[in-house]
Amino acid sequence: MSDLFTPYELRGLTLRNRIVMPPMCQYAVEKQDGMPNEWHFVHYVSRAVGGTGFIIVEMTGIHPDGRITRHDTGIWSDDHIEAYRKITDSVHASGAKIAVQLGHAGRKAIDAEPPVAPSAIAFDANSKTPQALSKAGIVELIEAYAEGARRAVQAGFDTVEIHGAHGYLIHQFHSPLTNIREDEYGADLALFGEQVVTAVRNVLPADMPLLMRISAKEYVNGGYDEAYALEICRRYKDAGVDMFHVSSGGEGPIGSNGGPNAGSAYQVNLAEFIRSGLQVPVIAVGRLDSYPVAQSIIAEEQAELVAVGRGMLSDPYWALHAEEALGSVQNVPKPYERGIWNRSRL
Repeated sequence: MSDLFTPYELRGLTLRNRIVMPPMCQYAVEKQDGMPNEWHFVHYVSRAVGGTGFIIVEMTGIHPDGRITRHDTGIWSDDHIEAYRKITDSVHASGAKIAVQLGHAGRKAIDAEPPVAPSAIAFDANSKTPQALSKAGIVELIEAYAEGARRAVQAGFDTVEIHGAHGYLIHQFHSPLTNIREDEYGADLALFGEQVVTAVRNVLPADMPLLMRISAKEYVNGGYDEAYALEICRRYKDAGVDMFHVSSGGEGPIGSNGGPNAGSAYQVNLAEFIRSGLQVPVIAVGRLDSYPVAQSIIAEEQAELVAVGRGMLSDPYWALHAEEALGSVQNVPKPYERGIWNRSRL
């Protein structure tokens, strides 16, 4: 039976354990040029030292106006490659693997003038009305995703994750709430995301898996449910996605249909639904900072990997502390062996 500390393989990617640091925006690019800096280096490498098996770098803009804010990281230029290489080399030296999440915020790009989206529908009353993308603009962005993936490979990332969740551009295309186009991208709401997946898959090495983050449920009135998401994911799987990172929401303010029960493991049932419906490996995420809960998700085969976000913001050594608490201390770095790792942590 697998547990949190069982290695995992997908295509040519081998992870030392099932613990993932999910992408979390740092808003720390002071020069506003998209370039990761010393903050990002310490932030990611410290989690590799702390025992994490797989690190996914925060949503990284494939276009300058695709960032949520100007303080986000980017990968729209070859000039970014070496800065990421410094991070990937050091993460690898500490025994972890690392991906970058490629994304475009669409109508949620706060600093874009104007933001772009499938349709000219603002996120809320306080947001800018986006400009509806032309077909030429759509083609350019699909190519930008592919170019971002090419740079990621050159920068030493072990794989890439496409961000198709949380109300950002791909989610905006496949949601009926935000895509009211009258062309082929409105007639087929999965088309844009499918074309992005295909373009990215085509530039990745054959042994490199492709991940995608998806919101498996919307929470505003009239939002789609997990059955709808399953069929969208089916299209993305057929286009080349090897694993889904299953989240939810982000399309707008929570509506009156109940919204998420944001307690421990509140999204795991969605991950399990996508996993069983498509026979595809998944990453579960969402309030999974309890060691026993994370362990049970793997042991009960609800997901292949478990992502711990807030827990790792609080504790860079979450994975090592999980090993200690669950009785499987294996990966303490030699310089830290004299530390006390036998505290009870739940």
